[in-house]
Amino acid sequence: MEYGQERIATLHDLTGRVPDAPTDRTAVVVPMTEREYAGLAAERVLSELESVAPEEVVVPLRAPPEKVGPFLDWLGGFDLPLSVVWCNGPGVTDLLAERGLNGEAGKGRDVWLALGVATADSEYVVVHDADAKTYEAADVSRLCYPLAQGYDFSKGYYARVENGKLYGRLCRLFYEPLVRALADANPDAAVLDYLGAFRYALAGEFGATSDLVRSLRVERHWGLEVGQLGEAFAHAGFEGTAQVDLGRYEHDHRAVSGPTGLSDMSRHVGTALLRAVESHGVSPDYDTLPDRYRRAAGELVEQYAADAGFNGLDYDPAEEREQVDIYAEAVVSPGADRRLLAWRETDLTPGEVLAASEEDVAAVRDHC
Repeated sequence: MEYGQERIATLHDLTGRVPDAPTDRTAVVVPMTEREYAGLAAERVLSELESVAPEEVVVPLRAPPEKVGPFLDWLGGFDLPLSVVWCNGPGVTDLLAERGLNGEAGKGRDVWLALGVATADSEYVVVHDADAKTYEAADVSRLCYPLAQGYDFSKGYYARVENGKLYGRLCRLFYEPLVRALADANPDAAVLDYLGAFRYALAGEFGATSDLVRSLRVERHWGLEVGQLGEAFAHAGFEGTAQVDLGRYEHDHRAVSGPTGLSDMSRHVGTALLRAVESHGVSPDYDTLPDRYRRAAGELVEQYAADAGFNGLDYDPAEEREQVDIYAEAVVSPGADRRLLAWRETDLTPGEVLAASEEDVAAVRDHC
């Protein structure tokens, strides 16, 4: 059984034991959009959370006005201490605009709003997506455990194997080889050692102390998870970071092309990754980096092909290389920094966010 360590503490599920953890002092953030409404995966996540009894569950919701009332009624059917932030409500949007924080909207901005609310009263925060069909209540305890042992930041990792295939394509075929290509050219860059130590860097599941969360600048879109790692390196470092085995996850799958597809996500992930390494002193050679990325990705395709064959899984190397060519278009300079400020650097308060959201929801219900 595997129990090797990385540069960061790696906590393995060797016995199936659920560790004791301070879930009663933890706020759980579960971002949702209208696609999660009454879905089986989201139902499972919320039902499992009922048995955790966390201090609070914060749901940052992005949905059109006509869906907000039904969504809140559905959420209210669970026995949970819920706080819902309607992230694209007009009052919330105006509030952010007044403070110079509005800008581009996306998953990252939604989670940033919820993080502020979550840290108002709780000592620890756990964040996870609502689309995991295999989610277990024990995941909260596993992510919380290292925080109670003195670590500041914990990241979940898991196997993405489903229907006889390897998934996790954006992480396997874009993030991993891009970090490898950058590290080969910058062997002394500690930030690249850190980014390369995570077994599933694009996992949406993480835990942190509220003090750390209030110190994080946050990417506005799909680069949320990667940008978070760059910030965790700055504030927690190797010694304050752990990663936690969450077993095997089955998620909803995305197409490569189209809006919110993997190719679109790769641009956000690439921007966040390259911004993170630049902010820690790495100066990538953008003229040569796309080709070096392709070479590193080609090596990984061969390795994944061997692994898939070893396990009797379906694997199409040609299809994987086609995705690499698509993702290579995202290997460009990150451009202007549009991250949201750390909560401790803004005069916005969680109470103002909740009040604006409640007014928005009340207005919607009055018109129904």
